[in-house]
Amino acid sequence: MTAFGASEGAAGKDPLRSFTQQKLQWKHCDANDPAAFQCATLKVPLDYGDPGGKTIDIAISRLKASSSKERHGVLLLNPGGPGAPGLRLPLDPLMKFPGEVKRQYDLIGFDLRGAGQSSPVSCGLTADEQSDNPYKPETFAKDVDRARTIAEKCQAKAGDKLPHLTTRNAARDMDVIRAALGEKRISYLGVSYGTYLGAVYTQMFPQRADRFVLDSSADPTRVYRGMFQDMAKGAEQAFTRWSEWAAARHTTYGLGKTPAEVRKTYWDLIAEANRKPIQFGGRALTGDTIRADNGTFFHVRKAAELVVGLKNAAEGQDPNPSGTTGQAEEPDDNYASVAWSFMCADTRTWSRDPEQYRREAIRDKARYPLYGDFAANIAPCAFWKQRSEPQTKIDNKVGALMTQNEWDSQTPLFAAQTMHRALRGSRMLTVAGGEGHGVLYASGSNSCADKAATAYLTTGKLPAEDLTCQA
Repeated sequence: MTAFGASEGAAGKDPLRSFTQQKLQWKHCDANDPAAFQCATLKVPLDYGDPGGKTIDIAISRLKASSSKERHGVLLLNPGGPGAPGLRLPLDPLMKFPGEVKRQYDLIGFDLRGAGQSSPVSCGLTADEQSDNPYKPETFAKDVDRARTIAEKCQAKAGDKLPHLTTRNAARDMDVIRAALGEKRISYLGVSYGTYLGAVYTQMFPQRADRFVLDSSADPTRVYRGMFQDMAKGAEQAFTRWSEWAAARHTTYGLGKTPAEVRKTYWDLIAEANRKPIQFGGRALTGDTIRADNGTFFHVRKAAELVVGLKNAAEGQDPNPSGTTGQAEEPDDNYASVAWSFMCADTRTWSRDPEQYRREAIRDKARYPLYGDFAANIAPCAFWKQRSEPQTKIDNKVGALMTQNEWDSQTPLFAAQTMHRALRGSRMLTVAGGEGHGVLYASGSNSCADKAATAYLTTGKLPAEDLTCQA
């Protein structure tokens, strides 16, 4: 299929001309925002294979470069997901862009197609349908029905859009944004899923990628079921590290003098919570609820403090009794609806056989007891009726800077290393001992990594070789 957005003058009139040359009407995003922060709405085809057909809106924002003399271009921002809102990223207080970057770039935020203010979709999912469930033999039939129901709800409420909510189309949207902004090339900073979106853009539009920074990268060969299973593997590695760390600090935390004792303390707590939920922080937590957070053990100190708190609460000493236990309102399902839509439509590798999910869940529960039964359980994609284009194979020499924590809960180091090999023009900066998901420009972020990313964004020069920073 043509990489729409590329010039098609040789074959006749560019079918995207009306989109790439549209005039953007900038206005204040909000009365309380600074005047320099503006928003606009961009029209793009729902189906790039039929650019004369139905259109959708893409909401974009702009924080202009503070120096017209130093301005280099535009820096598009994506927070991940797929489907996390990105419109307000240029002003996000958690994104502490240095002055050098703000002087040289218009910071461009945007909501992914279907998300936020970009022709949003909703499948009408309940809170339960947005939660993760572990595999259990006695509940698997219900899990299959639940996955089928989610797929059917999405088909009923957003059926015409589903085939077109894909990363390839999101990359095409980015290229329309580029053209509408009057830019020959774009620079980009993407986090988590945003690294995959950025990599797909470099594959589809290599000549239009300027300075690309990919923070906390996914494995492009494992989209998407494999990514979840990789999270289970990464969580198990982190749990092993944490048990050793906590055992060495038994006098502080009292969780066990050896790693084996620490692990037993944790699993005894999980078993107890499954028998009788632990009242903690205003919530009744089962063992499965506790395990559902696959990122717990990547932050060793926080994990130790949490387990101590849960242990005390199980003994009747809730250190944080505040909170509500009443009926909560149903959460907005836009994020979940977009996430499943992209994940199901981006690839044709999801099995249609529930028994394959059962087999893999049993296998991964044994391999990775902490989270394997969550990660491998059946997903709505098993029943997704709409499939789109083939998955994009990432294999190019476009320059990019990758940044990665050694201990990352969502995109493990080994996954990012696969992305690094696929992006043969990239350099990778690893934060040795770095904990958590996301490296750059956040409160308490690694100054060594921030400095390297800023140097690349402001000069365009990649490091001569891969780098390592210390946490």
